[in-house]
Amino acid sequence: MIVVNDVYKRYRTDHGPGKWVLQGINLRIPPKINVGLVGRNGAGKSTLLRLIGGNDTPTRGTVERRCRVSWPMGFAGGLQGSLTGRQNARFICRIHGHESDMAERIAQIEDFCEIGDAFDEPVKTYSSGMRSRLQFGMSLAFDFDVYISDEVTSTGDAAFRDKALAAFRKLTDRAGLIMVSHAENTLTQFCKAGILLHDGQAHWFDDIGDTLKAYKTTLAAS
Repeated sequence: MIVVNDVYKRYRTDHGPGKWVLQGINLRIPPKINVGLVGRNGAGKSTLLRLIGGNDTPTRGTVERRCRVSWPMGFAGGLQGSLTGRQNARFICRIHGHESDMAERIAQIEDFCEIGDAFDEPVKTYSSGMRSRLQFGMSLAFDFDVYISDEVTSTGDAAFRDKALAAFRKLTDRAGLIMVSHAENTLTQFCKAGILLHDGQAHWFDDIGDTLKAYKTTLAAS
């Protein structure tokens, strides 16, 4: 269970506090359910994912993670740029207490992300797509109750996208998923429920089809 309780979020600018991105968000996301998160560009989807994943903190309110939640796949933060991909993977293995099987997990990460020799180059030299691949590969190497995906299925070439989709199919057999994607067919393929972000508010739907209908209504009204 993930509980988002009266969460507000805004970022400071050079001129002081910016406008509210999220305003009074209240959600209870049940375990082992796949949720599609939709909203127009700038609605706060990535912000909400970072808050749920613990990569950011609310300006007001709380996020309770009563289960093991991954960092957002596709999110470029959380990597130490001066370290190589392999060194970042080692660091994450240590954090999660996998000293004994570290070599096996790092090999799994290297194989999945398919970035070749760049795995041993500093992450600050990576493209955004390579960073996303590394984050995705590291997420898959560990067992979480809920995985978070921020447009990761649109990363890379067609072969890698197919690989990512296959990985998601395996994940949904054993864990929950919170997914942002602009591809409607991807959302309907993987998600049962949905969240619509609109005007800083979050609206829960038990059916992803109803979520997408409501989203299209907001687009038509703009």
